[in-house]
Amino acid sequence: MDTSEKINERISSYGDWRSDRLRELRKLVNEAAPELIEDFKWGVPVWTYNGMACAISGFKDHVKINFFKGAYLSDPKKLFNSGLDSKEHRSINFARNDKLDRSAIADLVRSAIAYNKGK
Repeated sequence: MDTSEKINERISSYGDWRSDRLRELRKLVNEAAPELIEDFKWGVPVWTYNGMACAISGFKDHVKINFFKGAYLSDPKKLFNSGLDSKEHRSINFARNDKLDRSAIADLVRSAIAYNKGK
């Protein structure tokens, strides 16, 4: 099974709103930064470019997009709502009815690439 198939299988395994939201986040990340390399690590989709950029995952009552170097990224819309005490990572947790600010998330994805390029 290739990487894309593993990711499809994992996302579909939730079988509820989390699958839909994870598909939406996956599409957003891939469209925002086609240069990212999509991978499957630790049982979740992960994107890399000169290092790890972001990952998405599902939990019992929310889904998450995690930025591995989020502490170093500008977040003018204050989307980060998890991992705020971490030295490096920051996340955005989404409950069932939360709306996605697609443009702001895409900006964070592109900022993660820019950060990794500058390392």
